[in-house]
Amino acid sequence: MKTVEAIRQKIILPEQLVHQAYGWKMKGKTIAFTNGCFDILHEGHIFSLSSAAKEADYLIVGLNSDSSTRSLKGPERPINHEQSRALMLASLIMVDAVVIFNESTPLQLIQLLEPDVLVKGGDYQPDQVVGAQEVIARGGKVVINPLVEGFSTTGLIQRIKTSLS
Repeated sequence: MKTVEAIRQKIILPEQLVHQAYGWKMKGKTIAFTNGCFDILHEGHIFSLSSAAKEADYLIVGLNSDSSTRSLKGPERPINHEQSRALMLASLIMVDAVVIFNESTPLQLIQLLEPDVLVKGGDYQPDQVVGAQEVIARGGKVVINPLVEGFSTTGLIQRIKTSLS
């Protein structure tokens, strides 16, 4: 059984993750990368992460920091702070590493990590995915997972607010 400390070890600083990813690649393993705010985990996230994990030997999740999430989603977000969100993601069996980033996009991480597969949710088109050109130029691929209808963090927040009023 995994301890909380073992789960916390999956939350890795970018500089350390570069070395970890290099080690995986030296062993001939493939890496998938996906990213997001993952503010309130729901069934859609689980489906997307599970699908992403099937694309490679290892799945790295880039997590928008609190400040990055606020700049993307507005002043009331995130609901859960970045360490809490990172811990929830790291506790999922299909996630091999979580890395928090402060920028509005994960482009720098993608350039550093050089994943074989870039995975995003179905609300994107391949040409809209940050880092797609870089991954494809190295011989990798971009995968768009379908959305699970009825599941979105924004929708959940709205339902909670409505039920409280």
